Amino acid sequence: MPDYMYMLESRLSAEQRAALSRVQQIAGEVGSNVYLSGGAVRDLISGMPIRDLDFTVEGNAMRIAKELEKGGARIVSEDDKLRHAELIFPGDVEGSIAAARDDVYTRPGTRPEIRWAAIMEDLHRRDFSLNAIAISLNPASRGLLLDPTNGLADLSNREVRGLSIHTFSNQPVRLLRAVRYCARMDFKMESRTAEWFALALERQLLDSIPPADIGREFRQVASEDKPAVVLKAWEAHGLMATVHPQLACRHPDYEKLARILRARDDLAAAGLRAPLFAPVTYAALHKLTPRERASVLARLEYSPAEIDAVMQLEEETNKAAKILAGPKTAAPGDAFAYLAKLPGEILVFLLAEARDSKAVNKVRNYLHKWRPLHQALPAAEMELESIGLPRGPKFDKVVADFFGMQLQGRVRAPEDRMKVLRKLSGIKEQVKKPEEKKKPDEKLKKKLMGKKSSAESGAPAPADAAKPGKRSAVAPAGAPDAGSRQGASSKGQEKSKLSRGAESTNNVVDARAKTPPNGDKTHGGARSASKPLAKSRAKSHGD
Repeated sequence: MPDYMYMLESRLSAEQRAALSRVQQIAGEVGSNVYLSGGAVRDLISGMPIRDLDFTVEGNAMRIAKELEKGGARIVSEDDKLRHAELIFPGDVEGSIAAARDDVYTRPGTRPEIRWAAIMEDLHRRDFSLNAIAISLNPASRGLLLDPTNGLADLSNREVRGLSIHTFSNQPVRLLRAVRYCARMDFKMESRTAEWFALALERQLLDSIPPADIGREFRQVASEDKPAVVLKAWEAHGLMATVHPQLACRHPDYEKLARILRARDDLAAAGLRAPLFAPVTYAALHKLTPRERASVLARLEYSPAEIDAVMQLEEETNKAAKILAGPKTAAPGDAFAYLAKLPGEILVFLLAEARDSKAVNKVRNYLHKWRPLHQALPAAEMELESIGLPRGPKFDKVVADFFGMQLQGRVRAPEDRMKVLRKLSGIKEQVKKPEEKKKPDEKLKKKLMGKKSSAESGAPAPADAAKPGKRSAVAPAGAPDAGSRQGASSKGQEKSKLSRGAESTNNVVDARAKTPPNGDKTHGGARSASKPLAKSRAKSHGD
């Protein structure tokens, strides 16, 4: 079984995950069950990009919407009768939140009676099975997939299947929606649904679609990745006349649409996501006269702000191109400041339709050169702080001057950045003073010299060689080794013994020779007898 929460966390952007967590938090605080439903789950399972987040609440959805507004979300539209609100979450995340309900029709095609219900009844009342899937976001069942109409099988079969024989008769606008889903996802209608579709066209249910419902579907075309594919599919099924009868013969300007989509891709490559509501709507209605365009938008119940955005798009684009080609934006810094304030729709239309090459080149420089430089300014700010410049007016001025030099191409190499920042801030690099060499201690010097001499002689230096009062056992250079010293000492000892014996004998002879002559005969005889003895001993020593 797939882990749908893991799929959500891996497929959603960081801003979408933040919006999801915020809705879960508020729903838990007010004690309501909340589910991710509809298009978000469909796109998640089918592998399509998740463009918006649709939440269904078992309870008061408008209370949650007001709490979300306090946290930074913006309510685009709200319907108190249906308890439904369209929102823009922080980070430009589109979404909606609605109360779970059941639509009860007294007979097909009439206005339904609204009853507040649980999530299962809400899923059963929906248009197609691929939209009748939900994922629980509640603590007790978080990640549980709810699919009471077997929408997963239809997604696997790449089919759009209606949930009732009255799918199109209850709400004829679903004719436009079914074709839009098939064109977007490259699906086909399920066989019975295709029969119901043909029957609805035969009964001319297109004429009974409320203009406001047509307007909502036409707005959705502008948010499609491939709006031209949807418009061509509508033309193929004869549905474009619902927007305006003249569009059946005056087709949308598909060449202009292609240029707009290429410009959108250029902005996306530069990290900008531009809404295409006004450019796509303008291109789709371009072959109508200005009066007819205004009439169509008013009939489809577009708001005055939406009508102005479409009708004034070309004029505002020409004005921007003129300023970009003039002297006011001759300097790169001035051009960057002006382009940074332009809406994304104007940037797209400038790239797609502007004829002045100077204006177009500045837009391309802004997207692919100047914006990356501006996004890298935090690194320069960190370097300024590292050299000791505190944040303040001077800090901001240095950053602005540095960015202006980058726009002029004067700071290209990364190694020049610190030099320029020091120059602009007036902070010079501190020169390090050379450290004075300390004279070595005399004792340490003697010890080192002793180690050096021992290393040269090849013998290890003793640990106490440098201590005073102790004689060193190290032999001087050129001295014989230990074996020769031992042999020499033993021979010396033998010679000293012989010399000592000779001295003692000589001393005895001398002492006897000094005896007075008047001694008795025995003494004299002894002296005369000792002479040959002394001679024999001297002879033996001589030998």
